[in-house]
Amino acid sequence: MALLERLDELLEHGKMHWSENEDAWAAEPRDVVAALAHEGFEEYKHEVMKSRRDRRPTGGVWQGLNNQTGIVASAIWVLRSADAAPIIFIDFDGEPFKGGSGRHDARRD
Repeated sequence: MALLERLDELLEHGKMHWSENEDAWAAEPRDVVAALAHEGFEEYKHEVMKSRRDRRPTGGVWQGLNNQTGIVASAIWVLRSADAAPIIFIDFDGEPFKGGSGRHDARRD
């Protein structure tokens, strides 16, 4: 897979980090979705779940297709609490995109 420059920028600027405890990324979903869209993934599914209309979404899913490569990117997020960043599971063609122990680089398992 080609380098994911926008996801790398989120890491470098501290807007996304790996949570060992959650085995997932901690970041704002809109930042991750914007990064994936900029990498060439065109949205074809975007759903959010709310417990009530007047509340922040408690979770959601986004999927995009890169028409040049045929790769599907998925991001699934869950809001843990109001004072913590949501946890996000990112994968490409069903393969998890994970972070390393104390490292800023990311890998696909």
